[in-house]
Amino acid sequence: MGFLDRIQRRFGRQKSSAIKADVRMISGCQDAQTSADVSNVLSFRLPDPAGLAGGACTSTLLRVMYADHEAPEYALSFVQMLQAMRENLSSDGFSQIPQLTASHPIDVTAPFALAPEDCTGTKRALLIGINYVGHDPGELSGCHNDVLNIKEYIMNVHGFEEENITILLDDGVHTEPNRENILAAYRTLVEEAEEGDAVFCHYSGHGGRLRDDDWGEEEDGFDETLVPLDYIENGQIRDDDLFMTLVHPMKEGVMLTCLMDCCHSGTVLDLPYKYKADSSREAMEIDEGFNFGKLFGFVGQVFDADADTSDEE
Repeated sequence: MGFLDRIQRRFGRQKSSAIKADVRMISGCQDAQTSADVSNVLSFRLPDPAGLAGGACTSTLLRVMYADHEAPEYALSFVQMLQAMRENLSSDGFSQIPQLTASHPIDVTAPFALAPEDCTGTKRALLIGINYVGHDPGELSGCHNDVLNIKEYIMNVHGFEEENITILLDDGVHTEPNRENILAAYRTLVEEAEEGDAVFCHYSGHGGRLRDDDWGEEEDGFDETLVPLDYIENGQIRDDDLFMTLVHPMKEGVMLTCLMDCCHSGTVLDLPYKYKADSSREAMEIDEGFNFGKLFGFVGQVFDADADTSDEE
């Protein structure tokens, strides 16, 4: 039995300790790639659009899934959606490659959905858009628009209700998306979500990479990050923070979907299974670069000789 097979078997046995919820994430690019801020989104045929700028990932997803205020005539699978996003990005001159990561190998040929068909609970959403108003350099122009467009899409197509949608924007009106408020909003989602709920998180803003603060934990030597409004004063939000705040504590029976429209976002939630929209494959695969030791370490578990022995049985 190969090493990855043994690790996958062990993860299957211990997954309930590390990731209890059904977690999946759509990211606009791989870890080493940047994600574009589109200056004119009229060509994407967005629902409003709520302004003339937007993130390339969000704009392209809506172009595929909600052009002219309407869902596609036929339900698209994850594969069809991601490949259509890739083709649209490529035709518009963007090199970024959308990908799907997940806590388990979901069927990517199944229809894309933000909630299971038999969803019996509440549909909750947290939408974060940061334009970094007044920052020079670094100000963006499309992240508020992304949030407003995504809000309309999830309400009209996926049945989310406004009372269950939380919005963070640096517009002087909504709750400010600083580091404390972003992490607090994720904690609130975790606290409120119950078995049977569907949770959707959208982030549009800067993403970054910082030197791994736990030596050797990341294969590429970097932590992927979200960049809050007050990152200069209070720092960025590392992938480790996101895992421990949002992914690990989310309850069993909850379906959590995240859309991360930012640079270097490919593994920002530290999920072990991946589908990348750059090939003809139609199945998720274990990420060969994924650090399972890091995952087990999050919950106080370590590799030892006894585990290796049991895997061989």
